[in-house]
Amino acid sequence: MDGLAGVIAIIILAVIVILLIAANIRIVPQARAYVIERLGAYNGTWQVGLHFKIPLIDRIARKVSLKEHVIDFPPQPVITKDNVTMEIDTVIYFQITDPKLYCYGVEQPMAAIENLTATTLRNIIGELELDESLTSREYINSKIREVLDEATDPWGIKINRVEVKNITPPRDIQSAMEKQMRAERERREAILRAEGEKKSAVLIAEGHKQAVILEAEANKSSMILSAEADKEAQIRRAEGEAQAILMVQKATADGIKMLVESSPSEPVIAIKGLEAFAKAADGKATKIIIPSELAGLAGLATSVAELVRGEGAGQ
Repeated sequence: MDGLAGVIAIIILAVIVILLIAANIRIVPQARAYVIERLGAYNGTWQVGLHFKIPLIDRIARKVSLKEHVIDFPPQPVITKDNVTMEIDTVIYFQITDPKLYCYGVEQPMAAIENLTATTLRNIIGELELDESLTSREYINSKIREVLDEATDPWGIKINRVEVKNITPPRDIQSAMEKQMRAERERREAILRAEGEKKSAVLIAEGHKQAVILEAEANKSSMILSAEADKEAQIRRAEGEAQAILMVQKATADGIKMLVESSPSEPVIAIKGLEAFAKAADGKATKIIIPSELAGLAGLATSVAELVRGEGAGQ
């Protein structure tokens, strides 16, 4: 029995040791850091990985997130250089770079940053007039970041960005600004409308001018084409008449040539001459001059005709 009790006691002791060891094993996740104190004094900072804490001696003083933090502070009343009171709210983007300094540097770091931001903002706005403060956000942001970054460096905090989110002037000034902005919008609208009407008038004039030019060019082209057609018709007519004249002359020449080649006798020539005279006499001339040769030929033609009739009667 005494041996069995000893075994049970050893097993219980081993279980207690195992549980105690397991309870003091810590795993630090990504983007986190643990500040460790040993017997109440700073001992070290655990980074990402597996760590073992000595029971009853070591303790985790603070778990610090190394991610970027964002704090939106409530609006702070400030007074400009020209004695205008307005409210400004800011947004701070910061990151803890040294967990030890962050843990032991200042009590309530967020409250300290808020108070420092409000003080710095009042100092900066106090040097600017209302119009400058409304149009100088980049200057205000950079100035606040510069002051805060320098002040929070001993606290293990890095100020990445400072943004002025809203600037709220007094109500009466807001009304005046809205009226001014409305007047400015109406002025720009009138200018744009006038420019649009001017451009429209110019485009209409250009279109009318182009139409007149196109119409004139069309008329010119029509006249040119008509003249070309008349010219072509006259040329074709003249060519036809010339061709007709050539054909008549050719026919006459061919007739003369055939007549010459047939070696006509004088009576035949005389008859042809009478035929030509008859054709001339068929015209509208009121007077005809008969050559002396034709008169003799006429007598000859009469004699020939009588001779032909006599021979016919004798037969």
